[in-house]
Amino acid sequence: MIEYFLQNMWQVWAIIAVLCLILELSSGDFFIICFSIGAVFAIIGAVLGLNVYWQLAIFALFSLLAIFTVRPVALRYLHKNEPNKPSNADALLGRTGRVTEPITANASGYVQIDGDLWKAVSNTDIPVGTTVRVVNRESTIITVETL
Repeated sequence: MIEYFLQNMWQVWAIIAVLCLILELSSGDFFIICFSIGAVFAIIGAVLGLNVYWQLAIFALFSLLAIFTVRPVALRYLHKNEPNKPSNADALLGRTGRVTEPITANASGYVQIDGDLWKAVSNTDIPVGTTVRVVNRESTIITVETL
């Protein structure tokens, strides 16, 4: 069994490369993909007939090179180096939506933003169908104003 794996290490490296790509989808920080790049170069070493130790060295070398070269470039162009990227409900601030249930000054209504309904409050009465902008957020209740 071990003899089979040693003769077909390119398959093991291919599995490692694919697993790293799948794991990268869940993280998105371009770190795990560097190991996938290293595994691809290890596949080349395996196909050329290099022994396992050389393949491991190639994997380690190209993974480190990818961490220090590919990752910074990917972060710069794909994440734009935004230190405080708003996420989840914080990303709603400044967004526009449409009122689906009327909002009165003393009661809440609902606003639809990108297909999601959010409980909303306002200082003024806002009828159904009005386009509003999110100006604040308190837990899952947003504060809106008319445009």
